[in-house]
Amino acid sequence: MDELADLNIIAEKIRTMEIRGAGRIAVAASAALRDYVTKLNPLPMEEFNTKLEEAAKILVDTRPTAVSLPNAVALTKRHSATNVSDAIHEINVNSEKFIKNAEEALDKIGRIGAERIHDGDVIMTHCNSHAAISIIKTAFDQGKDISVIATESRPRRQGFITIRELNDYGIPTTLIVDSAVRLTMKKVDLVVVGADSITVNGALINKIGTSQLAMAAQEARRNVIVAAETYKFSPRTLLGEMVEIEDRSSDEVIDADILKDLPNVKVSNPAFDVTPAEYIDLIITEVGAFPPAMAFTILRDYLGLEMEV
Repeated sequence: MDELADLNIIAEKIRTMEIRGAGRIAVAASAALRDYVTKLNPLPMEEFNTKLEEAAKILVDTRPTAVSLPNAVALTKRHSATNVSDAIHEINVNSEKFIKNAEEALDKIGRIGAERIHDGDVIMTHCNSHAAISIIKTAFDQGKDISVIATESRPRRQGFITIRELNDYGIPTTLIVDSAVRLTMKKVDLVVVGADSITVNGALINKIGTSQLAMAAQEARRNVIVAAETYKFSPRTLLGEMVEIEDRSSDEVIDADILKDLPNVKVSNPAFDVTPAEYIDLIITEVGAFPPAMAFTILRDYLGLEMEV
């Protein structure tokens, strides 16, 4: 029996973006690792730990940029047991705690972030962020008369998911092409986006095009709020490690049959970009609202991962 079969299915769904969004990826990875280890009893402890690390690597290697994935795996897999049964129990408890906290975090971020939204605000958002949408929905539930401008978020058009969610919730929403961000920013009161990773210096790594929103917002003197669970902060950046920007297949941008007839053309398809901390006004987490300069505090006091030097 291939114990890794189910985990590999989840890994492939993450890699192909069938499971998408940093939060969903994190929860799916934690659950997949939890379910996998239950199949490893009985095994010698050394072999169990080897297989655990192999499975963890399969999951982490699927998407190199979203730090929620390695953080979720690290928080799930750690154990202090000396026998397999106890190790499996610890990992199950870790996963249940992580998934529960992840779900509760969205509600907390929504409540904290909604305090920054005023009646009559027009909010611009990008891609499809559960945390950002939680803020918008909570403000709407509070009776605030708000509307949203959402970008297409090419090439995968995650913005289509966002406008469907907001439409079904009854929130007035306008869809724009990504290149209309600067033109449209004059109509906006506030920018709210999610996060795939946040570095120790408060820089944001998020869906390609996020930095465009932030630069346009700074030019127009509009505030930019980032909605991010604490597990989206990158502990490795404390050690000077750079966040890898994932470059995805050209097939997402242009049909392969068209491209093969263009021998002098190549396609660059970076999935994320970096928004400097100075373009961000506030980061909303489940433990409070912080300026980007306090990213180190989040990493030190709330993430709960030991650093490996």
